[in-house]
Amino acid sequence: MNVEMKKMKLLIITQKVDMNDDNLGFFHGWLEKFSEKLDKLYVICPTQGDYNLLSNVSIYSLGKEKGASKLSQWICLQKNLIQILPKINGVFIHMCSIYAIASFPLVRIFNKNMTLWHVHKSINWKLKLAERCVDKILTASEQSCRLKNRKKIEIVGHGIDTETFSPKPKSQKLKPELQDFIITSPGRISLIKDQETLIKAMDILVNKRNITDIKLQFIGSSIEDYEKQYLKKLKNLVKEKKLEDYIKFLGSVSYDKMPKYYQDSDLVINLSHTGSVDKVVLEGMASGCLVLTCNEAFEPILDNKYLFKKKNFQDLVGKIINLKSAKEDKNLRKIVIKNHNLDNLIDKIIKSFR
Repeated sequence: MNVEMKKMKLLIITQKVDMNDDNLGFFHGWLEKFSEKLDKLYVICPTQGDYNLLSNVSIYSLGKEKGASKLSQWICLQKNLIQILPKINGVFIHMCSIYAIASFPLVRIFNKNMTLWHVHKSINWKLKLAERCVDKILTASEQSCRLKNRKKIEIVGHGIDTETFSPKPKSQKLKPELQDFIITSPGRISLIKDQETLIKAMDILVNKRNITDIKLQFIGSSIEDYEKQYLKKLKNLVKEKKLEDYIKFLGSVSYDKMPKYYQDSDLVINLSHTGSVDKVVLEGMASGCLVLTCNEAFEPILDNKYLFKKKNFQDLVGKIINLKSAKEDKNLRKIVIKNHNLDNLIDKIIKSFR
């Protein structure tokens, strides 16, 4: 362990601390790694759930889980900043541009460096303003942050725990002829995730190509009303196409259970249109799965056989058929270990505050 790194104290502001959350539970793993490499870690979050972290970690909730108003949360944030900023070396904001903006006055008064983590193709006023407030923006790939001004942007890869997300031991694997081909598609049920295209592809595979040794499971919840309406539409489509025996909606799955779902899968499909390096693809790769994605951020990373055209279920059908008979590709895991390893990412983040 680098002695200089170990002496550092950081403040992290993130969306939620909850090891069981199906969407943000992964960040608990980030906090574990940070705490192992730092002398002291302070964490501010709007919402606090379950966590199990080292004694050198202090969590400060803004009270959203108790119904605190936005004004109350802002006041709480300022009070926490006044208390914490004199004690630390820097501030790391995870995917919360608005908190970079809200923290900026006090961060500057206390003369601390502030870094923002951002992985999404969208550009809004909050990101543009946050770019002026922070010293650096760290991102996973060239496409993961599309601000025109590149001076503050540093590409550092994603953060996947390759020990947690690892292939199933050979001794536990069934012979191919004894099992169905399992497709898993993790992610929030939402129009931008485009689950409909995959259902249309399954319709062709099962009902027109007569490929019946294939199963699809969607893992993820619908939160907003429009997402719930989309989920209802998807379930009706599955029923209409008589695919109930082939497609299941598993709903939310706590993050600690996801490694086994990946290990039990043959193929992970990501239909997201976010335009950034989606971690579920990398988690699948690290777990020994084959992958398919239409996300353009993966074009420099993956061979063409792992890419399909957006909203093109005919193209997706062909790619699924090709991969159904393909062998395990160990190079996929090697890509994650080399370029998107969580340990390496945490080191890069901490070193950025020197």
